[in-house]
Amino acid sequence: MAFKTLLLVCLMPCGLSSAAVKADEGPFQATGFKVGEVTDTSAIVWTRLTLRSKRNPADGPKVSIEYRHRLPSGKADRVVSAVRFADGATVRDLRQAVPGVDGDVRVLVRQDHDHPWRETSWQAVDPLHDFTRQFSLDALEPNTAYQLRVEARSIRGTRGQPLEGSFRTAPRADDAVRVMFTVSTGQGNDDQDRPDGFKIYPAMLRLDPNFFVHTGDIVYYDQLAKTVSLARYHWQRTYSWPTNVQFHRRVASYFIKDDHDTWRNDCWPTMPARDMHEFTFRQGQAIFREQVPMGRSTFRSRRWGRDLQIWLVEGRDFRSPNHAPDGPHKTIWGAAQKAWFKRSVAASDATFRILISPTPMVGPDRANKRDNHANVAFQHEGNELRRFLAAEKNMVVICGDRHWQYLSVDPITGLREYSCGPASDVHAGGWKPDDFRADYHRYLKVRGGFLSATVDRQNGTPRLTIRFHDVDGKVGFEDTLRADTP
Repeated sequence: MAFKTLLLVCLMPCGLSSAAVKADEGPFQATGFKVGEVTDTSAIVWTRLTLRSKRNPADGPKVSIEYRHRLPSGKADRVVSAVRFADGATVRDLRQAVPGVDGDVRVLVRQDHDHPWRETSWQAVDPLHDFTRQFSLDALEPNTAYQLRVEARSIRGTRGQPLEGSFRTAPRADDAVRVMFTVSTGQGNDDQDRPDGFKIYPAMLRLDPNFFVHTGDIVYYDQLAKTVSLARYHWQRTYSWPTNVQFHRRVASYFIKDDHDTWRNDCWPTMPARDMHEFTFRQGQAIFREQVPMGRSTFRSRRWGRDLQIWLVEGRDFRSPNHAPDGPHKTIWGAAQKAWFKRSVAASDATFRILISPTPMVGPDRANKRDNHANVAFQHEGNELRRFLAAEKNMVVICGDRHWQYLSVDPITGLREYSCGPASDVHAGGWKPDDFRADYHRYLKVRGGFLSATVDRQNGTPRLTIRFHDVDGKVGFEDTLRADTP
């Protein structure tokens, strides 16, 4: 088995100096680890070393943002004048912060207790990247459950907190086996629904999924992330919730970014900075790759056996301004990604093919929105992609971003789209339950929860079953498609 360490290019300084940290014990892994980008023979393991075993208390210092107003070009503008910390605190002192610390980590992996551990070399975490480190694991066996152990040691060589977990590799492309995965979106840190985090995570764990997809809005930068350090603070507090830590120790994941975990609401690369202060779009792109296991590209496809292939797309890095005139050159995906998508879909022989998108393709969406393919703002590219997708056998869309659950069928092309809904009920909204659109909706519920998708075979016929779960895991609706084969 080969192991590689993934190195990240430094684009910005970190707000915490490693020289200022002196830990009497540890180091710890209070933000857990994540296993991602799993294939039939490989995976990436992400971890981060922390100064303490738990996040800071919830009643600690807060940060506030002060604005000044000016009128450039005759228009009102909102500009940050200062970032204020209570009682002389810094980011590392904030409530729910999880300060990082220097040290080394290594990863050990084995199939089961009858196999010896195989280990990486010790690698230092990177203080310029929030004390994180990523490892690439290669030469794994397909469709195999692996035990995982992530070990830590201090810069003095004393052992710190180890964490154990597990994950499963994907089956070979020609293996017809049952695969089940779950999908979520909209994870607001202040909208958690249990004292230790989110109900959806233990609910999903009870289903024992092969993998999990987060479709974006993993954190919400908009109000407080005015510096790089404050952006990282959002990831620290979200992934130190015990429910989140426990889930990602047991389930491999794929992460997609959207607007709120890239930079700001409805953003694009050339969007004016406005009230984001020192924090830039480019820094947001880099921090996303720093905080989740990620390979070469943020758009990619993964095969899970004979009957399933998924596509995970990038909706922020290549998009035109939302307010630009619509037409053949206006895009969300960009020409290169769109060409790759069409080419790879055409080349796939998987029975079921699923586009997992950070934003809707079918909708319907609110009339005042202009951020996705379901809106008139991107209607030209939306029509192009809906026609392409609908012409492919056994292909559907799962989307995030919207804060309600729905199954919609496009009245023009017949394309099916499943919206997973937000991570908690308190985060649900943006649509009224009575606004059921009979021309689109087959199911509509304004609530939190998640989706599960299962591919299996009944009497030799492949089928795809997508279920809408509430935050406790209860199924509210399910839709089963049987393969349309030649």
